[in-house]
Amino acid sequence: MLQEAELQATPLPTPDQGVSGRPPHSRLANTLLYLLLFAGAALTLFPFAWMVLTSLKPFAELFNLGFWPQSPTLSNYAQVIEKTAYLRWFLNSLLVAGVTTLSVLFFDSLVGYTLSKFEFPGKNLIFLLILATLMIPTEMLIIPWYVGVVHLKLTLSDPGAYLSIMFPGLMSAFGVFLMRQFFDSIPNDLLEAARIDGMGEFAIFRKVALPLVRPALASLAIFTFLGNYNAFLWPLIVIQKPELRTLPVGVALFSGEAGTQWGLIMAASSLAVIPVLIVFAVFQKQIIEGIVLTGLKG
Repeated sequence: MLQEAELQATPLPTPDQGVSGRPPHSRLANTLLYLLLFAGAALTLFPFAWMVLTSLKPFAELFNLGFWPQSPTLSNYAQVIEKTAYLRWFLNSLLVAGVTTLSVLFFDSLVGYTLSKFEFPGKNLIFLLILATLMIPTEMLIIPWYVGVVHLKLTLSDPGAYLSIMFPGLMSAFGVFLMRQFFDSIPNDLLEAARIDGMGEFAIFRKVALPLVRPALASLAIFTFLGNYNAFLWPLIVIQKPELRTLPVGVALFSGEAGTQWGLIMAASSLAVIPVLIVFAVFQKQIIEGIVLTGLKG
């Protein structure tokens, strides 16, 4: 009797819904959506696949119309490592991106906390001026940056040269905006309770406020690291010694030196993409959360 009651209580699918319970037009729309996403993914991945497969071709196969290499070889990668200072370029990029990321996390979070939790004359004006810098194209800032670097004499020695590369990225207006928006969500009563307990302002910032905005810090760290790791225009202008080149600059100049040796060019480009792919693979969840949280708080 109980089974008969359950069968009677279960609604049967209508002819318009089919066995799955979804209308046919809904299933068709989902199918078309998946096909569209698949086509978009194929178009996005095709240049990368072509780059990697070309890097595996010997010189005799480079001008063939075939997509797949007939005799795959790693000799192009070996020649890139031997003929270039690729490892030095990679370490230079890692140093620049790592230091600028740490600087941005500290200074931008400190400025964002100050603009969010303290009241002082001109606070809103300062925040608006910081936001206004986001509307200035990077190309217009190249000359002021270079003049500042020359006046500070940062290009005379190797440590100074590294500082000159890092100079524009030590702070970020976007980072200040992001951190201020997240600090606004922290209740002031929580900070007042910490002050009553006798904590200093910097201790409150470090031990109370920062742990509550870890998602924002993680997102800012990833975006800042990738942005400075892939930076090209400013390092190209300011770097004066070949051994101080960052990876994007080194690969670009090597592409000009290699001429028509497309296998070497594709191998160098493939090696340059690997660290970025690793970062995306490891921190994929944080990157997605950062984009979502930035949209919600912005």
